[in-house]
Amino acid sequence: MRIVVALGGNALLAHGLEPTMAHQREAIGAASTALASVATEHQLVITHGNGPQVGLLARQAAAYDADTDFTLDVLDAESAGMVGYLVEQEVGNRLPAGRGAVTVLTTTLVARDDRAFAHPTTFVGPVYDAEQARRLEQYRGWTVRRDGAWFRRVVPTPAPLAVEPIQPIGVLLDLGYVVICGAGGGVPVRVGPHGLEGVEAVVDKDAVSALIAEQLAADLLVIATDVPGVYEGWGGPAAHQLRLVDLVDLDLTALDAGSMRPKVEAAGRFARSGGRAVIGSLPDLEALVAGGAGTQVVDSSVALRAAADAARVRHG
Repeated sequence: MRIVVALGGNALLAHGLEPTMAHQREAIGAASTALASVATEHQLVITHGNGPQVGLLARQAAAYDADTDFTLDVLDAESAGMVGYLVEQEVGNRLPAGRGAVTVLTTTLVARDDRAFAHPTTFVGPVYDAEQARRLEQYRGWTVRRDGAWFRRVVPTPAPLAVEPIQPIGVLLDLGYVVICGAGGGVPVRVGPHGLEGVEAVVDKDAVSALIAEQLAADLLVIATDVPGVYEGWGGPAAHQLRLVDLVDLDLTALDAGSMRPKVEAAGRFARSGGRAVIGSLPDLEALVAGGAGTQVVDSSVALRAAADAARVRHG
């Protein structure tokens, strides 16, 4: 099969740890054994988050003056190389002889008039006190909002329209390479007066992973998290895992908007395109691929429409 695996942030850095190279390599090394095992039998694309890495790079950029041109899109591109190198090496070292991994820097096209630009909501970078936040709004033109006891920068999260380049990724897969791409949702770009231009935004990485899977005509999208699947009643005494989620019957508002809902929405997008999607724990990756673990996400209306179309064809 052609499989896209979207790695959650915990696969790159355990919760609560500083983003040192040692911590990142340890986490990625642990994830790479399961990834390499799947890659021996299937074509594999790996996408991943970049939040801690961009935060680290943002702190480094903040050491410069207010006129620095290290914008968020540039930091996204930097982080793609940083994380891609580590994943490429750790996975590559576990692949059979003659196989390899390669990192592809991808951009994600967004609409210039996306409504998200008027309502930035996604926190990025480090925390600041009230005075620091005021200065950053004044001198850097940032939008800053309270995050608990501190303040952080917020940026828009526009919807992804297309990911590029896709064709070379398909060629690399056919040649036997594992491809790492879509870092943190890809580097966001939009069409400007003189062509493409970078955007200071964050595109949801799971939505981009689903789009990459769709554009590559993948057979399976795996959204790997730190829980075994989607739970009903999460956090309550009656919480239980759902083995199957049908988007026709699901109330998305019942899911946590900040964590699981975007994953189910992304899985649903790919399911509606005709692929198979599953959400589950990375250590269960082989069982997720085989269909024996996690939460399968389907849209029964797709099958119903296909059956109706087939019936119309039969009856002329």
